[in-house]
Amino acid sequence: MKLVWKFNLVLLAIFLLGFVIAGYVSHRVLQQNARDEILQNARLMMESALSARTYTNTQVKPLLETQLKYTFLPQTVPAYAATEQFNDLRKKHPDYGYKEATLNPTNPRDRASDWEADIVNNFRQTTDSKELVGERDTPTGRALYLARPIQITNAACLVCHSTPDAAPRTMIDLYGTANGFGWKHNEIIGAQIVSVPMSVPILRANQTFRTFMLSLTSIFLATFVLLNVMLHMMVIRPVTRLAALADQVSLGNFDAGEFKATGSDEIGVLTEALGRMKTSLVQAMKMLET
Repeated sequence: MKLVWKFNLVLLAIFLLGFVIAGYVSHRVLQQNARDEILQNARLMMESALSARTYTNTQVKPLLETQLKYTFLPQTVPAYAATEQFNDLRKKHPDYGYKEATLNPTNPRDRASDWEADIVNNFRQTTDSKELVGERDTPTGRALYLARPIQITNAACLVCHSTPDAAPRTMIDLYGTANGFGWKHNEIIGAQIVSVPMSVPILRANQTFRTFMLSLTSIFLATFVLLNVMLHMMVIRPVTRLAALADQVSLGNFDAGEFKATGSDEIGVLTEALGRMKTSLVQAMKMLET
């Protein structure tokens, strides 16, 4: 096998190994970065919901205390306010979701679905867990969800949710006595769940990955061509010329040409050595003739 083929096979093997390693590492990093971006968006949405709850509880509800004695206003409930805020957001971004999923809610729209109930029960079984992150398939594609437990840490909440008799009459008139009661202090009754679509960040990550791999391939091809040109000019062509000249000298054709070194590198040293060998061989042949 010729030297150039050996060189190219080794170079190709090195490239393939590097290509596989670079592809694996870059794909994992890009996918992880995309997931981190999605999770960051989910946490931002969660903090926004918490801000809406705090604002409602500290600034809106106190202003309507008098009116609440005559008419129950769901807008004064922090969970209702946060949900309505995100419902308005969903008009432009329907793939995003927020829900205060509750096992036994006062408002029927907050009732946990099967997969949401699993999350709530997970929090109830592992009370030290403060956050849960996962992925699920939705009709619009893959989505990441971020969930945090809803725990009754404020005893004031039990005024509306302990028994129907203790609840405000205006709330009973609106929602009835069938749901939203029997809650206990420190009990985990639900979970705040934010859903964020994964399609766009993952698509960007995949596009970046393809661009990177195409760029890497282009760089290799350019390097491959340049190395072959350099190999031919600096090694193959001089060695081929030396081999042809040495072959002629070995056959006794001392007039085939001279071994002229064109540099001080290894090929130049080899050329000088072959030149000295030819001179010694010519002198030896002359001595034998005489």
